[in-house]
Amino acid sequence: MKIQKILNILTLLTGAIAVTATSLWIGKQAYSWLPPQAAAESQLIDNLISFLVTLGSFIFLGVTSTLMYSVIFHRAVKDDFTDGPAIEGNITLEVVWTAIPILLVFWIAGYSYQVYEQMGIQGPSQLVHLHNPLGMESAYAVPKEDKGARGQGDKESSLAASGLEPVEKIDVLAKQWAWVFHYPEKDVTSTELHLPSDHRVRLALNSQDVLHGFYIPAFRLKQDIIPNHAIDFEFTPVRPGQYRLTDSQYSGTYFATMQANVVVESPEDYHQWLSQAATQKPSPAKNQAASEYAQTSNQSVQTGWATVTPAAPPLVNSPG
Repeated sequence: MKIQKILNILTLLTGAIAVTATSLWIGKQAYSWLPPQAAAESQLIDNLISFLVTLGSFIFLGVTSTLMYSVIFHRAVKDDFTDGPAIEGNITLEVVWTAIPILLVFWIAGYSYQVYEQMGIQGPSQLVHLHNPLGMESAYAVPKEDKGARGQGDKESSLAASGLEPVEKIDVLAKQWAWVFHYPEKDVTSTELHLPSDHRVRLALNSQDVLHGFYIPAFRLKQDIIPNHAIDFEFTPVRPGQYRLTDSQYSGTYFATMQANVVVESPEDYHQWLSQAATQKPSPAKNQAASEYAQTSNQSVQTGWATVTPAAPPLVNSPG
């Protein structure tokens, strides 16, 4: 009996180690399932997703392994149709398997809240505090040697300590169905969002008509845009390249056309583009929703549902 008990304990330990190692490996693979990390905030989200995948894999593999072990090693012998032993409730076991899920839920909730607090994502809470806006404590693209060097000072001192330039401010207007970006520094308007790499960016999000959603998958950033309310949204792009901005909220018939390019470039290239765009006269930008609506309206036979007339193509210095 002692030998059998020892073997059972060794089997349990071996299984637990195998399940834990496999879960950690699967959690590491989760990083490759996502787009490139193009913003400082994306690492926070990826770490959270990896944690959730690891935890989910551990639970799944643990339950599945237990079931398989029971089926293989504790099955009834052939032609044995007798009832199993009568087992009464175990209060200790019931308390344990109730407490563990509760603790896991609190752990996930606490970790998720910490990540979103670091990112400075503001949803309905900002509307509640319109007269006393919440401070934005978000992730910074701080060099490895400077991590942990930021103190509790104001944003400008934090930026100086991290080696970043002052915040780049851009106005964002969402409407049915187009994105319009305005750069106050040079009074430039564009339908393509240009951002300087490794610089803090502050977007002033506004909606002209209905609820829209600002979503860049490569940045792991999403913010609802509410009509009649300006919402400040900060992040730090860190990977030069071209990405895609989409509307995460269904906003009507031509919702799928409401996309825009996001170009992350070096600060020198960004300011060069800004200066060049400032020399161009504003002209109507190409708008897929307006074009499709005009084509449909000119048909002799009207098909489909009636829809909202798209807003006129915006006048921009740089159409993208």
